[in-house]
Amino acid sequence: MSAGGRRGGRRGRRRRALHEESEDDERWLLTYADMITLLMALFMVLFAMSSVDSAKYESLQHALQDAFSGRIMPGGEAVRDMGSTQDASPAPEVAISAIQPLERQLDEIRRRTRAASEADDFERLKRQIDAYANEHHLSHRIETIIERRGLVVRLRTDRVLFATGSADLQPAATPLLARIAGLLRSDFDHPILIEGHTDDVPISESRFPTNWELSGSRAATVVRFLVDHDVPAKRLAATGYGEEHPIDTNATATGRARNRRVELVLSRIRTESTTEGMP
Repeated sequence: MSAGGRRGGRRGRRRRALHEESEDDERWLLTYADMITLLMALFMVLFAMSSVDSAKYESLQHALQDAFSGRIMPGGEAVRDMGSTQDASPAPEVAISAIQPLERQLDEIRRRTRAASEADDFERLKRQIDAYANEHHLSHRIETIIERRGLVVRLRTDRVLFATGSADLQPAATPLLARIAGLLRSDFDHPILIEGHTDDVPISESRFPTNWELSGSRAATVVRFLVDHDVPAKRLAATGYGEEHPIDTNATATGRARNRRVELVLSRIRTESTTEGMP
C-alpha cells in the first residue's frame, strides 16, 4: 500500500474517533432534556391541582377539621395525632367514626329533600280540593289545612254528608266524596285517617247511645265509601272522637255547626327536624 493510502486511512480513523467522542460528550443533553420535560409536566400538574374553588376548599377544610377535632365525634383528635405515634392500629376504627357525621349530614339532606317533596304533594292536593269547592260553591263546607300531622280535609256534616243524628250518607255527598276519592288515589303513600267529630249536644237517637258511637259510625261510613271507590283499604283507618276535639265554641249554633264534621287526614311520613309555621 502506498504512503498516501496509509495516511488517508489514518485520517479517516481519527475523524471517526473524534465523531464518536463528540457523540459521547452530547449524550447528557438527552438526559437533561428528558428531565426538563418531566419537571415541566410535574409543574403543570401541580399548578392544575392548585387551581381549585377556594370556597369549596375552605368548606372541605373546615369539615375535616371539625371531624378530626373531636367536636363532632369523641375521639376525633386521635386521628389527627395518630401519625406521630408508633402504634397506629386503632386508626381505622377512629377514621370510620369520623366519617359517620358526614354520612349523617348526607342523610339529613336526603331527608329534607323527601320532606320538601311531600310538602309539594300536599300543596298540590290542597289546591285541587279547594278548586273543586270553589267551583261547586262548597267553600263554606270544605276546608283544607296543612298541619304538622299532615294534610287535613275538613268536611262539615250538616246538609253535606249526614242528616242530624244519622250515619247514612246524603245523596249530595256522593259527588263530593267521589272527587276526593279520585284525588286520594293519585297519592300512593300516605296513610289516611278518617276522624268523626260532633258537638256537645247529647244525642237522642236510640241507634247511637252517645256522640262517641255516632262519630265513629260516620267515620266508618266514609271509609266504606272510599274503599268502594278504589282507595286502598290498607291506607285507611277510622276513629270517632265525639265532642272531645272541638274547633269552635259549642255555645253558639254557628260554632256547633263547625264542630260537627268529618276530617280526612293524610298523615305525614316524612318530617323535617323543624316545621315552621305549622300547628
